[in-house]
Amino acid sequence: MSFFLTKVLAALDDGGDRVLFHAGGVMTYRQARDRLRRLHGGLGTVETLAVDLRNRPETVLVQLAALLRGATVLMVPASAPARDRLAAASGATVVTDRPADWPGTDVRTLDDLDGEPAPLDPPDTVRLLFPTGGTTGTPKLIRHSGIYDGMAYIFTPSPDGPGRTLLVAPMTHMTGNATVLGALLRHDTVVVHDGFDAEAVLEAIQAHRIDTLSLTPPRLAALLDHPARTSTDLGSVRSLSLGAAPLPPHRLAQALDVFGPVVGQGYGLTEAPMIASISAAELLGRPDRLGSVGRIVPGMEARITGDGEVEVRGLSMMDGYLGGPEIGAGWLRTGDLGRFDDEGYLFLLDRADDVVVVGEHGTKVPSTVVEHALATHPAVRSAAVIGVPGLDGQLLHAVVVADGEVSPEELRQHAREAFGQEHYVPAGVDFVDALPLTDVGKVDKRALVQLVTAP
Repeated sequence: MSFFLTKVLAALDDGGDRVLFHAGGVMTYRQARDRLRRLHGGLGTVETLAVDLRNRPETVLVQLAALLRGATVLMVPASAPARDRLAAASGATVVTDRPADWPGTDVRTLDDLDGEPAPLDPPDTVRLLFPTGGTTGTPKLIRHSGIYDGMAYIFTPSPDGPGRTLLVAPMTHMTGNATVLGALLRHDTVVVHDGFDAEAVLEAIQAHRIDTLSLTPPRLAALLDHPARTSTDLGSVRSLSLGAAPLPPHRLAQALDVFGPVVGQGYGLTEAPMIASISAAELLGRPDRLGSVGRIVPGMEARITGDGEVEVRGLSMMDGYLGGPEIGAGWLRTGDLGRFDDEGYLFLLDRADDVVVVGEHGTKVPSTVVEHALATHPAVRSAAVIGVPGLDGQLLHAVVVADGEVSPEELRQHAREAFGQEHYVPAGVDFVDALPLTDVGKVDKRALVQLVTAP
């Protein structure tokens, strides 16, 4: 029997009347197990189930019900365009709370799955499909199986008793999915938010005494900059993990100052969720490490190719892409450019697709490096850098959220002084109230390009 599903069912049995979910109302562990049995009974036999549900307790319970049926489960990407979502779920039965989005598809709603309670008998394996982010192209489907058994070994109840986890990432994304399932395996309570709102997050931390949460860099910045932050009691937080994109070093330093020595970073992909990590203890007193995503975790290996790309292999790897060969012990190209320091700490420079090639000599400019430099200006709250078409190739263009008076030329001069090279100076600067984000919380650079180049 699947070790992961066996541990999940044991956690639901052991939880009793303790609260598992705060999501508008409350759902206890006992109620969640009863709901799971009804969903399992109503689901019947299905080969592949696509889960397209917003953040709610049933999202993960439907996933578990289908896995207990031995079905392959596809978590539908919340941030992908409609055509990509339809393509990803082709041939699958779809469980959704947005039936109008699925024309011509075998669609079921949660009401359709409210069946007679059924016995829960775990199969030998779990088969999950997760899409890549889709921020740079059509998402590919990733096959995962063994990593969930690994999760069942990693996430165990704390000797200090049950904790309280805040979830803001979509449950249909690897990060959000691992967060909620990890909390269940730890016997924690999960406070579920459907989307991100900085004020609501601050209120939840204080009201529910949240001790564990995970944020992307843009969402962390929104939290740190919110006027209610200084009057919010953040003392309950004992683990704040950051990931999904490189974090500007000055923001990490600010987070350590605000939350204390509980802030760490992680690096992973949907293809390989656990690659590197760095703890608060490794950061304190080491400003040179603030730009690092940490050392490679046990069971994984990483190397830098001749063209600067990070390649990885090891225990947290996917089985492979849908329709593709097994990965086995092979190396995976991550699409991230990086370097190691002398102590084995990994520093990410940029996504390979986000490097902007500028100038007559084709100088490759990592957009992340320029973004971090612009963000050190006292009047800049956040910045994103993209490439836009010019007369002789690409031009570097910055989109900035300002927190004070600053002109485009001031920011250009700030970049000029930081780098001493004109190639790293944005040719243009636009100001916006907020950077567009995907549902996962990353800056949506495709949307930025469309915004900047729109007639």
